[in-house]
Amino acid sequence: MDGDRIGRLHRILRHRARLTQEDLAQRIGVGRWKIVRLEAGKAADLRLGEIERCFAALDARLDVRGWYHGAAADRLLDERHSQIVGALVQVLRHYRWVAKVEVSCSDYGDRGSIDVLGWQPKERALVVAEVKSEVGSIEGTLRPLDVKCRLAAKVARDRFGWHAVTLGRVLVLPEDRTARRAIERHAAAVDAALPARSREVRTWLRQPVGSVAGVWFLTDVGLVNAKRNPSAIRRVRKAGPRSGRGSQTGAMPREDHPKPRTVEMADS
Repeated sequence: MDGDRIGRLHRILRHRARLTQEDLAQRIGVGRWKIVRLEAGKAADLRLGEIERCFAALDARLDVRGWYHGAAADRLLDERHSQIVGALVQVLRHYRWVAKVEVSCSDYGDRGSIDVLGWQPKERALVVAEVKSEVGSIEGTLRPLDVKCRLAAKVARDRFGWHAVTLGRVLVLPEDRTARRAIERHAAAVDAALPARSREVRTWLRQPVGSVAGVWFLTDVGLVNAKRNPSAIRRVRKAGPRSGRGSQTGAMPREDHPKPRTVEMADS
């Protein structure tokens, strides 16, 4: 984080808004000293959330990017995104859906790319899946998904000959605590737009009657087993240690396999 650059930009924006440091501090509920430190290039003295609130109060947005070995972390995030897309396609095919990846759509200025577009011919159902490896702006996630859902039926009909009678919209996230906490932080907005959760989404995919709108915390591609429920509790068996030699009665040595231990993996 470039503290000097952030501080200079914040000061310029505050002057344009004709706010004193005290005015801004009262507006966002922080001590004035934090505004002083921020504009002095000491952003590290503040919490990230406080800096974001300072910029949001000035109708601006803080964009913090991570770097790894000289390259933008987008490469790593793209790899993670691809893994989740692969896992999703695998699950959809298991549930007998046809899946198309990165389907572009455009109509009168509205455009985008549908991460995964699924088609279930028996029920003539479409599912529009927005895949995120991490949650950034909720508004920046929900609004594009809404646009893609509005265009999905036309795209499916014109490009693939799919005439849908029902539509599902799903935000697909990795099954981890970070993603769950992000959704919990924005629960009001997410619940209003995507009220269903993983179990309801899977139930709908198995029998897509009516519509569904929800968030699906999906197990990574490396853990998916298409022969069973890919998001259910998984038991990982750990081989027990081999026993020592046989008894002193002259019995032939043998390997004992004690009852395996089980480790519960998180349910979705």
